[in-house]
Amino acid sequence: MTSSTNETNTYDFQSMEAKWAPVWEDLQVFKPKDDGSAERRYVLDMFPYPSGDLHMGHAEAFAMGDVVSRYWKLRGYDVMHPIGWDSFGLPAENAAIKRNAHPSEWTYANIDTQAASFKRYAISADWSRRVHTSDPEYYRWTQWLFNRFYEKGLAYRKNHPVNWCPKDQTVLANEQVVNGACERCGTEVTKKALNQWYFKITDYADRLLEDMEQLKGHWPERVLLMQKNWIGRSEGAEVTFTIEAAGDKPAKQIPVYTTRPDTLYGATFMVVAADAELANELVTEDHRAALESYQEQVTHLSEIERQNTEREKTGVFTGRYGINPLSGEKLPIWAADYVLADYGTGAIMAVPAHDQRDLDFARTFDLPVRVVVDTGEEDPNQSGVATAGEGRLVNSGDLDGLDKDAAIAKAIEIVQAAGTGKHTVNFRLRDWLLSRQRFWGTPIPIIHCTDCGEVPVPDDQLPVRLPDNLRGEELAPKGTSPLAAAADWVNVPCPTCGKDAKRDTDTMDTFVDSSWYFLRFVSPDYTEGPFDPKAVRDWMPVGQYVGGVEHAILHLLYSRFFTKVIHDLGLIEATEPFSALLNQGQVLNGGKAMSKSLGNGVDLGEQLDKFGVDAVRLTMVFASPPEDDVDWADVSPAGSQKFLARAWRLAQDVASGTDVDYTAGDKALRQVTHRTVHESAQLLDSNKFNVVIAKTMELVNATRKTIDSGAGAADPAVREAASVVAQLLSLFAPYTAEDMWDALGYEPSVSNSAWPSVDESLLVDDTITAVVQIKGKVRARLEVPVDISAADLEAAALSHENVVRMLEGKTPLKVIVRAPKLVNVVPAP
Repeated sequence: MTSSTNETNTYDFQSMEAKWAPVWEDLQVFKPKDDGSAERRYVLDMFPYPSGDLHMGHAEAFAMGDVVSRYWKLRGYDVMHPIGWDSFGLPAENAAIKRNAHPSEWTYANIDTQAASFKRYAISADWSRRVHTSDPEYYRWTQWLFNRFYEKGLAYRKNHPVNWCPKDQTVLANEQVVNGACERCGTEVTKKALNQWYFKITDYADRLLEDMEQLKGHWPERVLLMQKNWIGRSEGAEVTFTIEAAGDKPAKQIPVYTTRPDTLYGATFMVVAADAELANELVTEDHRAALESYQEQVTHLSEIERQNTEREKTGVFTGRYGINPLSGEKLPIWAADYVLADYGTGAIMAVPAHDQRDLDFARTFDLPVRVVVDTGEEDPNQSGVATAGEGRLVNSGDLDGLDKDAAIAKAIEIVQAAGTGKHTVNFRLRDWLLSRQRFWGTPIPIIHCTDCGEVPVPDDQLPVRLPDNLRGEELAPKGTSPLAAAADWVNVPCPTCGKDAKRDTDTMDTFVDSSWYFLRFVSPDYTEGPFDPKAVRDWMPVGQYVGGVEHAILHLLYSRFFTKVIHDLGLIEATEPFSALLNQGQVLNGGKAMSKSLGNGVDLGEQLDKFGVDAVRLTMVFASPPEDDVDWADVSPAGSQKFLARAWRLAQDVASGTDVDYTAGDKALRQVTHRTVHESAQLLDSNKFNVVIAKTMELVNATRKTIDSGAGAADPAVREAASVVAQLLSLFAPYTAEDMWDALGYEPSVSNSAWPSVDESLLVDDTITAVVQIKGKVRARLEVPVDISAADLEAAALSHENVVRMLEGKTPLKVIVRAPKLVNVVPAP
């Protein structure tokens, strides 16, 4: 047993932090036994990125995950709570350019800084499992997984217009474009045609939707809804339109996806995405110049802008016509920006009477509008408002008179019989664009050979290491991948034929690295594969994942996809990576996100120096439920510090000696203690961490009241209560809790103790408060046994000093027991 922090009975958070951090490290308190002696539980915080020291957002997010980890450990589970860094990425590359240095220098210096801060912040991490995605020992297996995806046909290249950041000189996935700008640097994004690598996530669209059933009730509903909407499953028909020959352009078949094949007779023109390759194939020479000029304009528009229904419609005629497969009508084909190249085939049939964007386009270019669904609303030709509601089909040949569902089925039947269409399912989800024109990322393990084509780097030659001789001046954006500057690295013999060949010079999107890191954590030193299959069976899936809702689409969806592919490869049993998900809110200041430009930033280090780690942690958790935002302007770390000092003094006041009979202690205090333990378990299981702190505060007050009432600190119930306070505070304020535990005479660490047992009999009240009224006014309150008889209650009421004083010399009265908690004294008859 170690000695108490100080002899002055003064709460000194600096001394406590200096004392207990090395003790925990020596004891390896949070390293799981991993021997099967207890049920395993895996707690995981979303990967931090090493862009400087920890900030207030880290302080909140990691405090939440830490509560779960520490609580589960007290409950007797073997808990794994690893830590690592998502350490590839553009900020390091930009820092290298600025400093004329290698990105690793900036990256690993920041990791060291953050690691020290995490340890000071008392994160209950198993540091022996530390992982960095930029270590060759890690990205070797990222490349190995890429090769497995490639073999399975899930990694492929294609030419396609992509989002291009002119400043960072790199491709961005759709999800990385925010309001038309690069999410990293804020530069306006343009479109650029490039040959890029993709993961075929669309092959898993149905399973990603279906398996959400496993997550309901365990993931926030809004996250599941966001993923569902992003995947965007819809049913309809793929209808083939024949494109007439024109000049030297031969006839062509174009499949068009529509959710409303019942409105085929209402199609009066067709639209192809202006930036789709199809537009270039269709356009006649007379219209090519106009199309190319228009395409240049489109490159400056984001998808959000292109989909904005308020924007004025623009477009150019291609000079071609398509044949409606039902009506035989010739439909002019236009190129426009409101159709996206990667939606379906990049072409749509336009039904202006029943789609507002088509109607706006038709009115702009004076194209015909034909009503084919009678909804009872005004004709769109007059109103300018498309009628998207349901009704009976009109002007539609064999479909006339049918309702929507029947007409859809009939239209599909007709086109299938004619060989011009079929029922199909479509998704909003697009394949995952993973190529990046960056240096500081996982190299794509493909060699390009003139004779052999794409050749994966053999597994025994992995990892394909990044060159270590490039510096900032060579990494400056040139419009091509920076790795292309390393000629010695690029030029290699083909693994298949031995002839001169070249490495792929793109690197992978950093979301690839973070889509499987949770699997590496279970066996970070394993060298026979990306993870030890037995360890994965033992620990996966993650029992509790903690992180921001901003990752609902990107990271969480990609991680689910990776898990399913790795399952299908026969490498793991789990089909979902994270059983439960907890989203923490943001840390604001004055109602706004903290920002240097707004001048409302709060430095975490300064707060820790001023108030102590425990006060900051407690403040973060106590401020609100985990999923709500915390406004630092509205909270009080100074108040938290005062409470912690008050709780800490309880342990200093309790007499030494741990072998006491709690049952001999003050029953009222014991009831508060056991109810607090019982209710806290329920609250912690439902992530109501802030309420547990409130309950702990109430227990501290009740304990101090018992001490001050005359029972003194020697009462066994006081020791029991102080011990429980230390255990509960160990979830939120570990330094204070450890010091209390030590002062109470227990061996460190409090985190190694067992969750306190609950005496069920103390959860039930054995007394009630009976209210005595005289002529309707309350004159006394009696604490009486629950099972007191009516006669005894009457006697107790009449003997109470207030009642005796009120009745003295008055008319004889009688007592009427209305209910166990209400006694009326009224004039006798």
